[in-house]
Amino acid sequence: MIFLSQRAPIGIFDSGVGGLSVARDIRKLLPLEDILYYADSAHCPYGDKDPQTIQQREKKIGEFLVAQGAKLIVVACNTATSTGLEDLRSLLNVPVIGMEPGVKPAVAATRNGKIGVLATNVTIAGDRFAALIKRYAENTQVITQPCPGLVELIEQGKLHAPETKGKLWNFLQPILERGADTIVLGCTHYPFLRPILGELVGPEIAIIDTGQAVARQVSKILNENGLLITDGPLGTEQFYTSGNQANVQEVIQSLWLNNNISVKTLPL
Repeated sequence: MIFLSQRAPIGIFDSGVGGLSVARDIRKLLPLEDILYYADSAHCPYGDKDPQTIQQREKKIGEFLVAQGAKLIVVACNTATSTGLEDLRSLLNVPVIGMEPGVKPAVAATRNGKIGVLATNVTIAGDRFAALIKRYAENTQVITQPCPGLVELIEQGKLHAPETKGKLWNFLQPILERGADTIVLGCTHYPFLRPILGELVGPEIAIIDTGQAVARQVSKILNENGLLITDGPLGTEQFYTSGNQANVQEVIQSLWLNNNISVKTLPL
């Protein structure tokens, strides 16, 4: 481990804007920390790409964030975590935290032993997800549902569009028909759909995502390494994207609820 500065930023990346749901929870818990966020929008979604391509993107983005001085990296993407987290940890000389679908809290929350998981094909097919099911859900019925096309709509900022609502309902129906009373959001894009998700499934269905748990883990790791900022001014955010600057900036401003945000284009 190299010498790291307490005042250094937290680096966060995702295939696009979905990881902002995690960054939002980190910001809420750690208001004094600076954040560097990279949206790999030109290569989004990761869920339809081969693992080698995703790993190459992770390596480039991780190295960039460390070069910018990041003291810790958050892979705010379930797909990227499932394909390359361990390789990234061995490559980078800073702590690296990944994501995994909230199977464990879902098993604790279900009343009838049936949970549904909305995720990408890559996440569902990955070894990490299989290990997660084996570890926490062997006695639980797990209904997995890939959601092709949903990430793209969120990337376009179409959170409340009829097209998005219709597509989401098509993915939810098989889960609900099989009796699941708890739904896991296994992609960091999906928490932005919580309002329409709540409308579609009603208050009796528990909805689980892991953004807050990741934020707590970030705080824990920073504290253990003497890197947690405990006083000083409020933290800042810097956003980068590999995609179209104007389009990505508009969506990030909407999701971050701040029209003063600027986004820099950096293809890497």
